[in-house]
Amino acid sequence: MDAHSHAQGGDHAHPTPGLYFKVALVLFVLTALEVLAYEVGHGRMGADLQRIVEPVVVMLLLVLSAAKFALVAMFYMHLKQDPKVLTNLFIWPLLLAATVIAAMIVIFSYWRVVGAK
Repeated sequence: MDAHSHAQGGDHAHPTPGLYFKVALVLFVLTALEVLAYEVGHGRMGADLQRIVEPVVVMLLLVLSAAKFALVAMFYMHLKQDPKVLTNLFIWPLLLAATVIAAMIVIFSYWRVVGAK
């Protein structure tokens, strides 16, 4: 054990290049799904599919982007190897912000429907 690993709290397994490649592949697939959802939601893949996807396209894109963010944060920002307190210090404010954003989406969606009457 060298001084660097000892100073950081001991030995822990670092991700292998193969794991980084798998994460990159998953990120690629999620990005492709985002593009597909956008294209379908805007009617470029057929009107029938648009009617199905359009009401949920924004939420679908938010979920996909959150999944991508989580993967990037865990693996490329090394949160998975950090002490739990640092991970929690990063995650809890993020969850609070996501909750506020989701609440605002619900409120403004309701306001748009009620205001239209």
